Amino acid sequence: MKLGRVVGNVVATRKDERLVGHKLLVIQVLRPEAGRQFTAADEKDGFVVAVDLVGAGLGETVLFCSGSSARASAAEGASPIDAAIVGIIDDIDVNLEAR
Repeated sequence: MKLGRVVGNVVATRKDERLVGHKLLVIQVLRPEAGRQFTAADEKDGFVVAVDLVGAGLGETVLFCSGSSARASAAEGASPIDAAIVGIIDDIDVNLEAR
């Protein structure tokens, strides 16, 4: 699983029929820093479009998974899903000095 922040949504009037009824959100991938701080990941891989499975909203910090884990989370074996939001983060505390 990875951390991200919801920064937008995607509206697609024409899409694969297996995606009908799913909300698509744009996530900015985050890297944790000490304490409760996060920084945006590299611009190259910094944004992901994900299916929202938990009712996340704009500005929320979320947990998301990708690949076969995302398809399994959506419980739709053959869906064209590569990323899925599986949790909304309430609080997190990172101790990078413990490594």
